[in-house]
Amino acid sequence: MTDPFPPTRLEALARLSDFAPKSGRDYAAKRNYDLPDQGHPHVSRLSPYLRHRLLTEEEVIQAILGRYSLGTAEKFVQEVCWRTYWKGWLELRPGVWADYANSLNALQVDPQVAAAETGETDIDAFNAWARELVETGYLHNHARMWFASIWIFTLGLPWQAGADFFMRHLLDGDPASNTLSWRWVAGLQTHGKHYIARSSNISKYTEGRHNPEWRLNTQADPLSGPPHPERRPLRDVGEVKAGLRTGVLLHEDDLSPGYLLDVLPTAPVACAALLSPSRRSPRTVSEKVIAFVDAAAKDALERWQGRLGTRGPVTHSVGEIVEWVKSEGLEQVVAPFAPVGPAASTLRSLRKRLGADGISLVECRRAWDSAAWPHATHGFFRFKKAIPELVADFA
Repeated sequence: MTDPFPPTRLEALARLSDFAPKSGRDYAAKRNYDLPDQGHPHVSRLSPYLRHRLLTEEEVIQAILGRYSLGTAEKFVQEVCWRTYWKGWLELRPGVWADYANSLNALQVDPQVAAAETGETDIDAFNAWARELVETGYLHNHARMWFASIWIFTLGLPWQAGADFFMRHLLDGDPASNTLSWRWVAGLQTHGKHYIARSSNISKYTEGRHNPEWRLNTQADPLSGPPHPERRPLRDVGEVKAGLRTGVLLHEDDLSPGYLLDVLPTAPVACAALLSPSRRSPRTVSEKVIAFVDAAAKDALERWQGRLGTRGPVTHSVGEIVEWVKSEGLEQVVAPFAPVGPAASTLRSLRKRLGADGISLVECRRAWDSAAWPHATHGFFRFKKAIPELVADFA
């Protein structure tokens, strides 16, 4: 069976090249159509590569704006920027992720949740999306919204369990985009504003493939929850010091480490990768997700081997990285910045272990994130006003 998402940068670049001609008016007009039987022809299917930064936001926007004006490609550029916005919003309010994780841990085993995950409900469309997600690791964005709405408002299941189902199976599962999108559908992200799936909309944008008719609850009220926590300053990234024997450590949130060479005073002597896909959930994460992350990290190290020094392990073990650091005689480890989520938690554990031996772990944030995240203070509408200036600086 052909892999629908080969985990390489070469594949990401090929998809970007193929999609770029369709990123203007075609995308604006047809992006909402969910057509898996046709290979989802009207969307880019770049999300697994962007999520792990085998391909970066800057590269995608440069390719698109090298072909179209911002006015013509506005809808697709905004879609790329949504991911940046969600990351920035959560980075300013990390307690939302902690609250989600805590509430997820408190959930009891529910046979109705199990039936929904295996596509055993009386809603054929929902069942088809559940199966597609598990089998491919992907769902069209419109299908994700319908699925989440039905999960919450028709089936009456906890939104956290649905978000967790996505995180365990989506190749592009991202703590910010996934968690906050589910909160938005539920009415918790923009208080009082929720998303209701309707049969007419589903029928239109699946070209009649699905029509749940009377089965959907279209009268549900939004969920209620506490106000958003106060915003915090962006986390300090630390300082790379000159004169220290330095290694580079990659993780699944950023597998394009070229920008690190611009901040390192001397060339690194070794590189490795510490991955955390199994920490996405307290339940078992899909083997497809773990395999994608592992292979993508290996692809990155193979591409950068030489420029980042001697290649070390690709591992899920903090202890193995500690041993690697000691065996290489490293005095400093430099990593891409890890936003709120499992990778950041793993790096905190590693930092504590290395610090006990006097070895520093420094994270370096991309210029794109540093420029964009401070604008994620309110809703996307306000963030959107900053997009023209943002892309002009990076296009």
